[in-house]
Amino acid sequence: MQQSVFQPFMRSQSIFKRDREVLRPSYIPDELPHRGEQINHLASILVTAMNGQRPSNVLIFGKTGTGKTATIKYIGNEIRHAQGTYSRVDYIYMNCEIVDTQYGVLQNIGNQFIDDFNERIPFTGWSTERVYNILREKIDRTDRVIVIVLDEIDKFVYKSGDDALYHLTRINDDLANAKVSVIGISNDLKFTEFLDPRVRSALGEEKMVFPPYNAEQLKDILNQRAILAFEKEILDEGVVPLCAALAAQEHGDARRALDLLRVAAEIAERSQEVRVTESHVNKAKNKIELDCVTEAMRTLPTQSKLILLGIFVNETQGNAKLTTGDVYDTYKDLCKITGMAVLTQRRITDLISELDMLGLIHARVKSFGRAGRTKEIEASVPVDDGMRVLEEDPMLNQLKNYKPKMQMTLM
Repeated sequence: MQQSVFQPFMRSQSIFKRDREVLRPSYIPDELPHRGEQINHLASILVTAMNGQRPSNVLIFGKTGTGKTATIKYIGNEIRHAQGTYSRVDYIYMNCEIVDTQYGVLQNIGNQFIDDFNERIPFTGWSTERVYNILREKIDRTDRVIVIVLDEIDKFVYKSGDDALYHLTRINDDLANAKVSVIGISNDLKFTEFLDPRVRSALGEEKMVFPPYNAEQLKDILNQRAILAFEKEILDEGVVPLCAALAAQEHGDARRALDLLRVAAEIAERSQEVRVTESHVNKAKNKIELDCVTEAMRTLPTQSKLILLGIFVNETQGNAKLTTGDVYDTYKDLCKITGMAVLTQRRITDLISELDMLGLIHARVKSFGRAGRTKEIEASVPVDDGMRVLEEDPMLNQLKNYKPKMQMTLM
């Protein structure tokens, strides 16, 4: 019988004492280090729900990895544990990066209160007004408080507007028994500028801002998880401080710190080594950065991919530090080969700026005196890796052997 490709790895001893999920941001420990103040503040707001009254709506802000989602899920667990001791409280958590339409948000909330599968609100096909009316009817059958958490609420507003938020913040006017409170979580302080003034006022009755973690706080978080994940002596002394320091440089991102520690341990495990060292952390850092770049490139619109591919193929031919005109000429050639519509040079300049903001290229303005100004453009990611990712797109795969025309820029 042929040996499975997994067999050699199945026999190797795991470096993890417990499920490695404890090193993922989604794991909620029994205690959240350095978020006691935020937990107590939220508890003081939501305690009115335990008494059968409607709590204030809350907007929570903070950079990625500052513990916003972990804190609100911790509070949700506490609400569930308190069921039966206090008045009926229902807690609903929704990630608006996944459910990002008005219909989807209302449908998901409504179906939480419909037990009969045949009566459930369908994924599509009803008017938003009908979905809202069914939702309101179902939640108002009993005297209860409903806490609705909308994580990544800014993504939802930017894509679908604020009509659903208007319904949810005004729903208490239409309820006789139940009461609804909304908690929004965002890492974008400016998204409220896109809200109707009435929605902005109702949604932001209370506001909280989560500060970034510093290196010492990140060390405490990692040490707490490391005790759960590893046996003693598995981690070298400098591993946790290095993970914390690297994450602290990036706005105190706890997710980044946890990912560094987990990936470093996985790299050591795959190498069948018994200890995690600082060199494993550095390898993990490079791997995570490459994975982020790869995902960013995979999700680019086709026109942006063509521009990026044009920059890459020029660099492979030794045409470094391209001007906007050079990039546009190559882009037009690629459009002809693939049959894509050619955008104007002004639009291509905007897309180049977006690629620069994503960190995929480096574009700096260079002045030629009376001859005007242009952007000097070069790739800021490994070209070979970038081309492999772009060639995964079936439309761009046909361009793998493309060579740009030799161009000369007059200085």
